[in-house]
Amino acid sequence: MIRLEAIEDRTPFGIAAELSRHVAAGDLAPGERLPTVREVAARLGVSIGTVSTAWSALSASGVIVSRGRAGSFVRSRPAEWLSPRVQGLNGDTGNIRLDLSGGTPDAAMLPALDAALPHLAARADTGRYSEVPTLPELEELLRRSWPQPDVAALAIVDGAMDGISRTLEQVVRFGDRVVVESPGFPYLFDLVEAVHAVPVPVELDADGITPESLARALSRGPSALLLQPRAQNPTGVSMTPDRARVLADLIGRSAGRRPVTVIEDDHSALICSAPAVTLGRWLPGSVVHVRSFAKSHGPDLRIAALGGPAELVQRIQARRTLGPAWTSRLLQKILYVLLTDPTAIARVQAARLIYRDRTDRLAAALRRAGVDVGHPDGFNLWLPVQDQRAALVRLAASGIAVAPGAPFIAPGAETTPHVRVTAGMVVSNVRLVAEALADAASATTPGG
Repeated sequence: MIRLEAIEDRTPFGIAAELSRHVAAGDLAPGERLPTVREVAARLGVSIGTVSTAWSALSASGVIVSRGRAGSFVRSRPAEWLSPRVQGLNGDTGNIRLDLSGGTPDAAMLPALDAALPHLAARADTGRYSEVPTLPELEELLRRSWPQPDVAALAIVDGAMDGISRTLEQVVRFGDRVVVESPGFPYLFDLVEAVHAVPVPVELDADGITPESLARALSRGPSALLLQPRAQNPTGVSMTPDRARVLADLIGRSAGRRPVTVIEDDHSALICSAPAVTLGRWLPGSVVHVRSFAKSHGPDLRIAALGGPAELVQRIQARRTLGPAWTSRLLQKILYVLLTDPTAIARVQAARLIYRDRTDRLAAALRRAGVDVGHPDGFNLWLPVQDQRAALVRLAASGIAVAPGAPFIAPGAETTPHVRVTAGMVVSNVRLVAEALADAASATTPGG
């Protein structure tokens, strides 16, 4: 146990930051019980409310967990189905007033399913198991808006991660190198590790992956490149068509070493402000483009479209016959109706404008507060901070939760501290939220 009397800054933030530092250093072990709020208050000579606020901040930032009358304990790493990397994104939001940590859409912005329900069959039936897995009318509709107009083949999969995972399984062998963006989406790092591949990080600027870092990565002979062309998670960067052309040229010129399959995760397709872009325009035989509808129409629909070279898409479909076989035609029908219903279309278009406005306003307010986060697309932004742990604790003390930046950094990549902020959830009090974020950005852990 640490010496509480040694804590110099006895504000809620100071107390929380000091305990957080000791947890990080291992001075407080996972599962260790903390003194009661009343005991700490007495030993520090502060009010019970001051310590309670500190404990709430520690809980919200994922450092401790409260078990009611049993007391508060240093959080243990849970043995859950989530990977350690993804577990690191989640804290206790029970005392949080504004949760900007989730990276998920505002439920109020999603279109209602009412219009789709009358179009569903009375029973969840199908003629035979070997029927064509994609509804013809849905495929035709998707082709009309696909960023690569002449895409050879399209398939419907159970969400973007399902499509990406199945593509990796087809093109990556044990020990292969896979190029990944850093910062990037933690689940993509997990997928690379799941196929026993080695991640090779590349850097981003305001236009997308930097050509210099991609050239270095290609020199290592990767078999695949994972990228998010729009509203990149966590940075909000959308790749420009000019940058896409440059990257495609680099990949094309490296093809003599080893073919590289480009897998594009267009996870926020219909709520992005930037136009659709794909390297498939220049590399039609090497690009698999995955379009998700989770952000625009609802995460629980678990449906996405995958387009690419016919031979590769057919292999993916063939492998799916040994698992789910097809994505529920009921869900496909729901998606088709939502993509054609005027009310649902208007709802999604309005959501795109609202997210754009919310993110722009928060980014502008942060710039006025002295913090530059660029011009992010979608509903996330990447906030630079002095000290990640201190920033999380200070924001939690203010009732705000954000996601720590560390899980978004690829193994072996260099970085500076950041946190991810789901700006699309900031509905009001933009100036006050920006000021709290800017204050947290400059926070440091006492003695750290």
